[in-house]
Amino acid sequence: MALKATIYKVNLNIADMDQHQYTDYQLTLAQHPSETIERMMVRLLAFARFANEQLGFTQDLFETSEPALWEKDLTGQLVTWIEVGYPDEDKLKKASARCNTVAVVSYGSNVAEWYKKSSKIKTLSNVQVWQLSQATTEAVAALCQRTMQLQLNILDGEWNLISDHGQALIEWTQIQ
Repeated sequence: MALKATIYKVNLNIADMDQHQYTDYQLTLAQHPSETIERMMVRLLAFARFANEQLGFTQDLFETSEPALWEKDLTGQLVTWIEVGYPDEDKLKKASARCNTVAVVSYGSNVAEWYKKSSKIKTLSNVQVWQLSQATTEAVAALCQRTMQLQLNILDGEWNLISDHGQALIEWTQIQ
């Protein structure tokens, strides 16, 4: 019998004081049986970085041709393609031809090595590569609960994620 996904419910309140945007999102995340808590929480941070009403989670680990998140316009055309981890550069090249914006949210100890080997990515003008620090992903994973009430405060470029179980400083580095 196949293992089923574990469902997490998240109420995410984003207060971006830099952009004067304040929004609440009711999200459902499905954790694939092979996915770590850390990766699932990185997907949540990727959502927060590019948050809007049209952005949605996909079945990326169930369906390998899909990204972790995507945004489609009202006609169903892809606008934004967001990968998590260390995606294949050919997949990113195809996505960059189909979408206005392609983003990679990478984490872990092998980011620099992966990026150094990914020469095709560097030639794609609409691809952004973001890196989360190891301390960030560990702190965010520690906040994970099956039901989460999260407050993300953004002020002067500093991200602070707060829950009833603690808080985490989110450290982003844009590589490309």
